[in-house]
Amino acid sequence: MMKSIVLGYPRIGANRELKKIIEKYWRGDATEDEFLNVGRQIKSENWKLQHDLGVDLISSNDFSLYDQVLDMCTTLGCIPQRFEHLDGLDQYFAMARGLQNKEVDVTAMEMTKWFDTNYHYIVPEFTSETKFPLNPDKILGEIKEAKKFGIQTKPVIIGPVTFLLLGKEKEDGFNRLDLLSSLLPCYQELLELIASEGVEFVQIDEPILAKDLSREEQLAIKKSYSFFANNSTKLKIILANYFDCYGANLNLALDLPVQVLHLDLVRCRLQLDDILAHPLFNGNKILSLGLVDGRNIWKNDYEQSLRLVEKAKEKLDSSQIWIGTSCSLLHSPVNLELESNNEKIPNEVKQWLAFAEQKLGEVIDLTTLANGEEGGIILERLSDNKRVHSLKRSSKLVHNGEVKKRLENLQESDSQRKSPFTQRQLEQRNHLRLPLYPTTTIGSFPQTKEVRIQRRKFKKNELSSKAYDEFLFNETHEAIKFQEAIGLDVLVHGEFERNDMVEYFGEHLSGFAFTQFGWVQSYGTRCVKPPIIYGDVSRPKPMTVKWSSVAQSLTKKHVKGMLTGPVTILQWSFVRNDQPRSATCNQIALAIRDEVCDLEKAGIKIIQIDEPAIREGLPLRKEDWATYLNWAIKAFRISASGVDDSTQIHTHMCYSEFNDIIDDIAEMDADVITIETSRSEMELLQAFVDFKYPNEIGPGVYDIHSPRVPTTEEIENLLERASELLPIENIWVNPDCGLKTRDWPETKLALENMVRAAQKLRQKQLQSV
Repeated sequence: MMKSIVLGYPRIGANRELKKIIEKYWRGDATEDEFLNVGRQIKSENWKLQHDLGVDLISSNDFSLYDQVLDMCTTLGCIPQRFEHLDGLDQYFAMARGLQNKEVDVTAMEMTKWFDTNYHYIVPEFTSETKFPLNPDKILGEIKEAKKFGIQTKPVIIGPVTFLLLGKEKEDGFNRLDLLSSLLPCYQELLELIASEGVEFVQIDEPILAKDLSREEQLAIKKSYSFFANNSTKLKIILANYFDCYGANLNLALDLPVQVLHLDLVRCRLQLDDILAHPLFNGNKILSLGLVDGRNIWKNDYEQSLRLVEKAKEKLDSSQIWIGTSCSLLHSPVNLELESNNEKIPNEVKQWLAFAEQKLGEVIDLTTLANGEEGGIILERLSDNKRVHSLKRSSKLVHNGEVKKRLENLQESDSQRKSPFTQRQLEQRNHLRLPLYPTTTIGSFPQTKEVRIQRRKFKKNELSSKAYDEFLFNETHEAIKFQEAIGLDVLVHGEFERNDMVEYFGEHLSGFAFTQFGWVQSYGTRCVKPPIIYGDVSRPKPMTVKWSSVAQSLTKKHVKGMLTGPVTILQWSFVRNDQPRSATCNQIALAIRDEVCDLEKAGIKIIQIDEPAIREGLPLRKEDWATYLNWAIKAFRISASGVDDSTQIHTHMCYSEFNDIIDDIAEMDADVITIETSRSEMELLQAFVDFKYPNEIGPGVYDIHSPRVPTTEEIENLLERASELLPIENIWVNPDCGLKTRDWPETKLALENMVRAAQKLRQKQLQSV
């Protein structure tokens, strides 16, 4: 009989219970016991749900209070020295967020994207002196917790090579893979302790196998699993790769001494053929078929999935085939049933969807069907699944002839500015009249409790449009007054009318649907509700002109128009799967282009088109990069190229390694790019320096994801470092990201310090002339 497997489950709770209790704990409004009890309740509910539905292999250690990579750091004792004087939750959250009080002032660890997802992980830090004193309490504790409910779990741990390669060396002349020999005994001890709990299977996640690996990195993988085999326990290893094929690492994977190989057949359907025909595959491994999409919300096509199962059955016994999710369901909303009364998802579209809980049902359905059980209920589900997919393919909600025609008529000139940057820069300097080191923010200001309450009342029709507009006007007016008072040079309206930088735009575009409870974890307690793109996209009317114009009317300084770019809207949405992503992206680009042109007509001369997701959208293998970058960069240029030379186009990117795509970033041809450099202490800026990036740059000078307030001296030092690397006339001064999630007191202090630092550098420059 085939078994069912789920690689991981969402940990935030159906109503973001974990987020809410953690933030109460941080504020001092909940005790540690209250906070941890909510975590235990979420874990137990997740386990019981999967057990009751009949999932055979249920995960433990997929739950986290903040991040699974941070958890692995604490499990392996990989604690940076600056946190060693702290302990418990203080240490854990300080590593994630930094900590600043009268006794302690430590900066957070870096954070970056988890492969090509919108999930952010905490980056491990390594030096040649790094040790790995094992702390297995969390992993062993969860195994025991589940046993109390009569549930035997398969613990999930991040593999040793993935752990090392996702980290960063913090000293020169040192290779983090040199730590593997000292790391493997720690892993082996952990595996032995897991085995002592009577566990049969352990899931070791090595998604690094979906990337291009050097010979050295491949040998590190081989060394790791040979080490485990030579120091064998009774544990059976599930080697889990996801987000792409094994690719050039397939020979290596098939030759490893592991009992189960997991395949992501959503991202790479053809790899099943490759494996079944491979001379190294002789049926000595169980194949875990990842058929149910862990990253998107479309209902599984049972007929298509079952064809893949039948293909596997031609070579394998049923006991050697498992059926499961493509990856962890961490990236999916929790439960579609919560949307039963949601009118923002058309009923026709709603029947095409499956969230995490429904995906569990799909795994069970597919396993039942594949095992040949032919009860009436399961056959009814198969018939209904066929009907739904047939209706979706022919739905009139999906297709818009005018949008398709406009896309077909796109010209090369639509993605080109009128003049090269050097000419535009002269015109913009003459028109904008900004000082050296111009200061600005990335766009949003704190979304206070009052802002959220008023927006919620308005959406529930408990507040009239007039009253809501009066409230927004007052918030915008106060934001403008504050910015003028501290001396910012380019202002923003604050985005008080916006919920999320993607959701807001989706709500004003056709072809989108919106959840009420479709929360997905982005990092820590930050959750987002990705829009659902189900059809052709267009812009029925202007989306941002009103509040940008209001803000501009309140000041003589320039106010930036704030937009989200087409690639980011695409990447941070659940995207239709019936046409190429490039076509959907260009539809969005044309809608944003219309908005950019309308902002310019309204007198807005600086317009920011945020594209933080350009880097995360890169395919995991370099051979596929050129195709993606060609259409992604072109989509941005389509959105930005309809304006005059004197209108300055900004873009913003955060938490990205730019070295390997810097020439493509330059091809975006934005007049100003703002990037995150504070956590890396300007390290990311080096790529722009080495490339001799020609346009203007705002290297983010303080970390908005940490509650600590940087001093003027810290910011001044970072700016001086940037000034040694870049022409000073090309440097902007700004935080590294939007300020939506911060509180006003820390925001005001940090921005005052930032402006003061910029003013000091201007003064130094004047004195040196």
